[in-house]
Amino acid sequence: MEYQQARRCRVVLVPLPFQGHITPMLQLGAILHSKGFHITIAHTQFNFPNPLNYPHFDFLALPDGIGAQTISADNFIATITAFNTKCKDHLQDSLARIMEKDDQHNKTACIIYDEYMYFAEEVAKHLRISSIILSTSSAAKMLSYIAVPMLQKNGYIPIQDSKMLELVPGLEPLRFKDLTITYFRKLDDLLQLMAKALDPRSSSSIIWNTMDCLEHLTLAKIKQEYQLPLFPIGPLHKTVPAISSSLLEEDHGCMSWLDKQPHNSVIYISLGSVASMDNKDIVEMAWGLANSEQRFLWVIRTGSTALPEGFQETVKDRGCVVRWAPQQEVLVRTAVGGFWSHCGWNSTIESISEGVPLICQPYFGDQRVNARYLTQVWGVGLEWENDMNRKDIEEAIRKLMVSKEGELIRQRAKELKEKIESSMNQGGSSYNSLNELVKLIWSF
Repeated sequence: MEYQQARRCRVVLVPLPFQGHITPMLQLGAILHSKGFHITIAHTQFNFPNPLNYPHFDFLALPDGIGAQTISADNFIATITAFNTKCKDHLQDSLARIMEKDDQHNKTACIIYDEYMYFAEEVAKHLRISSIILSTSSAAKMLSYIAVPMLQKNGYIPIQDSKMLELVPGLEPLRFKDLTITYFRKLDDLLQLMAKALDPRSSSSIIWNTMDCLEHLTLAKIKQEYQLPLFPIGPLHKTVPAISSSLLEEDHGCMSWLDKQPHNSVIYISLGSVASMDNKDIVEMAWGLANSEQRFLWVIRTGSTALPEGFQETVKDRGCVVRWAPQQEVLVRTAVGGFWSHCGWNSTIESISEGVPLICQPYFGDQRVNARYLTQVWGVGLEWENDMNRKDIEEAIRKLMVSKEGELIRQRAKELKEKIESSMNQGGSSYNSLNELVKLIWSF
């Protein structure tokens, strides 16, 4: 170990530049920096972080040709493909220049890359250094991707409308409607992207922001498929001091309101940085919250101007509405007794790590897989599949926050939190996985 500390060992991290992917990669960087590694973040110019917020990292900007264009479901796959095409040469040339200065005391050990930034593996192979994949979503999502070729071979894909509610063979409890492929128009393009993201090529291992206690059987199936070491070292955000990687400005003013509320009395509503409700849905959510008579902290990215007339007068100081909240800080507060969420993986991990049960309203990507596991496997959430109407919203909120069923869900959430905490303690699965990962990187 003394020899390791005498060396300067560089690890290069390559995130996919979207909020749900940037966050865990920067958290991983902070963890590895705390273990003595020198961290370089190779990031696209699109959504480039402010380096002043991360003084312990070096940053390398990758020209991507994307500019400030709006990313949507229609051009999402094309955008990721463009990153992989346009960023490769610059990363390769830049690292080659850095590595020219390497010696036995100053070495570039490896590249850790988001599974969708697969060009980084080619760069690592060309430069003769190791590469590791970081999977930023659940193991269950990857298992559902791995199953796609067999589903296609057996004639399940394209998926017929009549089969949407049927269970997927071998992927129970997932239904066909829960699969990511169900919601993309350009299926062939998506299948090509998935195939590239799933191919580990010459990468040595896969890091997961998950826990063995949460996804033991799923991880075992993936390990059997890949025959590679897997390192489930989550929850990443609990392993390092809080660092904000939010691309949106956080309103910390809501925290003083939250701290005045009773224990387990507040439902937190946030549907992530991408999904949004239209005006009609906002009106229905507003009156559902008002009629539930529960305290709430509500994130509306479009601003409070969309709130219906008379709403704020009705709820008075029982509610707080902000454009964006410091979510990790919110979920830690004992006042928070529930989370109405889109079930992105970061939100899922942050919620269950604090024992906060959920109302699950997924939209796209891995969110439906996560929601299905939250409700059907881990038993810490209620599934929301209705249209937005105030009566159903009121009933769902009251069911989670004050009903007998809500009490049982809250108890299961508390038990799951305890298991996660145990996995992080000395001798726990996440603790051990992190130590093994550190040893692997030092060995390169």
